[in-house]
Amino acid sequence: MISPRGTTELHELVLPAMANHHGTLFAGEGLQRMAKAAFLAARSLAQCEVVMAGVTGIDFTSPVPVGHRLTLRAWVSRVGRSSMTVCVTGLADAPGVPCEEVFKGVFDMVAVNGHGRPQAIDPRYLNQKTRS
Repeated sequence: MISPRGTTELHELVLPAMANHHGTLFAGEGLQRMAKAAFLAARSLAQCEVVMAGVTGIDFTSPVPVGHRLTLRAWVSRVGRSSMTVCVTGLADAPGVPCEEVFKGVFDMVAVNGHGRPQAIDPRYLNQKTRS
């Protein structure tokens, strides 16, 4: 199945190596996976390399025990000339355990050229409200 441009969905199994001393997903591991999902969603829309410029509004709402499946969903919610805002949610479930949102965050990503400088995103994807 192919995801629409600017979206991605990743699945992970929470393993003991990803856990803290409480036996739940270490927040740093969750943040790393959110950043990966944001990167993939932004790059799929921009069709070029991207870098992270900022992170806002990270919320960890529930612990994720070892053995749970983690689903990360990311989508580009705003497109500027070279920047994008990417929203990421994390859902967790296990056999016999209902799916629950466990974290969410907002990432600012920038399309870059081969020298790491901001690069314009194809105008078909520009948000008319953000054009300058």
